[in-house]
Amino acid sequence: MLGYIVRRLMSAFLVVVLTSMFVFLLFFKGPSNPAEPLCNLNGKCTPEKLAILTEQLGYNDSVVHQYGIYVGGFFHDRTISFGPKYHCDAPCLGISFRTRNEVTSELVEKFPATLSIAVGGASIYLTLGVLLGTLAARRRGTLLDRSLVTFSVTVSAVPYYVIALMVWIYVSLQWKLIEDTSYHPITSDPLHWATGLALPWAVIGLTSSTAYARYSRGQMIETLGEDYVRTAVAKGVSERGVVIRHALRAAIVPIITIFGLDFAFLLTGTIFTEVIFQIDGVGKWAIQALRSPVDFPVVSATVLFGAVIIVLANLIVDLLYAVIDPRVRLA
Repeated sequence: MLGYIVRRLMSAFLVVVLTSMFVFLLFFKGPSNPAEPLCNLNGKCTPEKLAILTEQLGYNDSVVHQYGIYVGGFFHDRTISFGPKYHCDAPCLGISFRTRNEVTSELVEKFPATLSIAVGGASIYLTLGVLLGTLAARRRGTLLDRSLVTFSVTVSAVPYYVIALMVWIYVSLQWKLIEDTSYHPITSDPLHWATGLALPWAVIGLTSSTAYARYSRGQMIETLGEDYVRTAVAKGVSERGVVIRHALRAAIVPIITIFGLDFAFLLTGTIFTEVIFQIDGVGKWAIQALRSPVDFPVVSATVLFGAVIIVLANLIVDLLYAVIDPRVRLA
């Protein structure tokens, strides 16, 4: 087990390193000069001004030297100069071209809103999806089962952003049932935090629960047909005990795999939710950074952040296998 964890950590570290190289080459050594957006930020960019900024930012140095400084900022402080000199504390992801603030501090400031959206929405769709899927599997072939499958396919066919936009227009703007959809820190007012995010949670939870209902239904139908389940029934174990203690525990393993990756993608992909409901999180922050002129340090930080989240999610899901299902042995 320990050897497996060490190998997985080493592979995860290697993926993060390769991702950092890709991000650096993509944004800072691409076909365009990364100093050009900064040059155009405060007026007309002249060749002389662009040359000065390129020199100050060190973009004339070798790629290896630039990447070494970029990675070194993750572990110790840096000084970044483009006109004035800016001190960047470790882990340093750069200085925002627009705000002139440390990108790391802005990321830390935006992340709680994104995390709150992801945790609330994921809790709803996992719980509701598994519950409905299990119920449909137990009532396989009935009107309830057919209705659930039809509803799931219908909802899945509609793009998420269309549903979110329609809910926001009618529920928030027109009917004014929930007008405030902004983020408020849970530490300052838990009730305000929950009510402000209730609408995004409901949209994410209801739209994503349909897929989990189908996953759960399929896995439960397969598991309920296994020999050990029929043996438990023959021994007189109650239907509830068979479903919860035997079938659900085995069927939940592939669902947890999907959930772990979905949650990671949700953490890194709440762009539509944050933009539509006007929540100041990482997704909205990344979209704003992409607007011309592009804020390269912010964009590269969000890409690297997303890669780390997905790598960690894969690692955690793998380690949870043995806890959820004793039949799984990590070697």
